[in-house]
Amino acid sequence: MHATDTHIALTEAELESWLRLQQTDGVGLLTAHRLLEQFGSPQAIFEASRAQLLPHLTWPRQADALLGPRPPRLAAQLYATLAWQREPGNRLLAFGHPGYPALLRNIIAAPLLLYVKGRADLLARPALAVVGARNASRQGALNAERMAEALSDAGLTIVSGLALGIDAAAHTGGLKGPGSTVAVVGTGADRIYPARNGALARRIAEEGCLVSEYALGTPPLSGNFPRRNRVISGLSRGVLVVEAAAKSGSLITAGLAAAQGRDVYAVPGSIHATLSKGCHQLIREGAKLVETAADVLHAMQMVSDGQAGARPGYDDSFVDRVLDAMGEDAVQAEVLALHLNQSAAELQGQLLALELAGLLERLPGGMFQRLRG
Repeated sequence: MHATDTHIALTEAELESWLRLQQTDGVGLLTAHRLLEQFGSPQAIFEASRAQLLPHLTWPRQADALLGPRPPRLAAQLYATLAWQREPGNRLLAFGHPGYPALLRNIIAAPLLLYVKGRADLLARPALAVVGARNASRQGALNAERMAEALSDAGLTIVSGLALGIDAAAHTGGLKGPGSTVAVVGTGADRIYPARNGALARRIAEEGCLVSEYALGTPPLSGNFPRRNRVISGLSRGVLVVEAAAKSGSLITAGLAAAQGRDVYAVPGSIHATLSKGCHQLIREGAKLVETAADVLHAMQMVSDGQAGARPGYDDSFVDRVLDAMGEDAVQAEVLALHLNQSAAELQGQLLALELAGLLERLPGGMFQRLRG
């Protein structure tokens, strides 16, 4: 039996204001949090005057969007979300409300809403993220599952991203112990991706917890997956990378973990193995080398809060090139990638790092806009 559920569902008016804030054109998470800090709630933001809003905005047109009519899709989304919230095991956690995970609340660009399916109590427990390659080796997947099981047996909740390979193995191992597992997905909470992990996802929803920051119905958009990595690390005391190639998305998660003050652990491998190169890179940059679950547990007890591995960064010339290419108007990542002669997939991780540094903002519709100093 799980702990007594004292959760109070969002009212229709509260939910409408949160959804509306998420959908307001030109207003991203960084601006939304500035407004929430000033006004206290989304409802108060929408009741404020233009003169009250302007000092807390980057651009005057953001005030026009906040004071304008409700987005046309809002009513249908509100109805669908209210119905979803009423289903057994489903709940919405709003930023700053009871039940919103304390660790996650303190990261930069924390989600405004969390769609939670399953055991929300797991979000308040000590957790470790276990991530790695999608095309994992058989040994790597076995290592991830066994280490996750041992860590779960020790009372840690295993957090991962429901991807194929190491993520799936980590979830499977976590489910075998009392710590269980949390899957942070890059789609709406009402969708399963990838389809091959459908049975695993349903089991996690029953025995563990599925979490998403994305609106219901959100498809598997490529830009959402690097972005959800900050939630994986944000829910966790540390991140363990089991296998990763040199440009793996797992390195984004590890970099975000270090930036958030979390510990980073990496499992070494053969110097000839492609899937070991990312882990070796992390170790060179300051991640803690671990070979067993016992190593992780020992390190977590020995390392004080706030210590972490080296934070991967970008030199000033790269930052300047990105901001110069953006100009003053919102731009799609694909267009920016063309200007920078860089792949859109690689640029997504870099844009996320610059977003969390407060240099640019992600807007609804996958647009990015630089922030004024």
